Amino acid sequence: MDAGLGLALKTRGFHVSGRETLGDFAKLSLPHQALAISQDLQADFWDNDALVVANSYGAYLFLFAQALMPPLLGKVLLLSPVIGDVSQSSVGKVGFAPSYADRLMALARLRELVVPEHCEIHVGANDWQCPAERLSEFGRLTGVPVTIVPDAGHMLSYGYVSALLDQWLT
Repeated sequence: MDAGLGLALKTRGFHVSGRETLGDFAKLSLPHQALAISQDLQADFWDNDALVVANSYGAYLFLFAQALMPPLLGKVLLLSPVIGDVSQSSVGKVGFAPSYADRLMALARLRELVVPEHCEIHVGANDWQCPAERLSEFGRLTGVPVTIVPDAGHMLSYGYVSALLDQWLT
């Protein structure tokens, strides 16, 4: 939490807490990780002023946790969220498939995925891990606004994220 996004939030005067996908937490199955996160959110962040920022696989975990509880009351910002499996052999990358890779899109297509009322997604137009087309579909299905950042990949630039946080946190 002392680098990257966590540091950017701390320098703006925000207390940062969350789970890192390391150690004992990483050894848990996805359902148990999601349960732990949902319990954390309900115990410590269950009010209208809560701000949740999740990036990449952390956003994947957040969405699974959100599915286990009523919609979070506060605001949620998802940056380059993983929402399923990908393969991109055309650019020389290896694919990956997180646990339960098809579950989030399946729930979204069935209109059964719980999402917070105040949630938004930002993803790079060239993000091979989080294809913009799939996230656009996800946004249409769930009602979550999706911003596709031109000329950006999985790691959104410091300048973009910094400006976004300055706007989003007010």
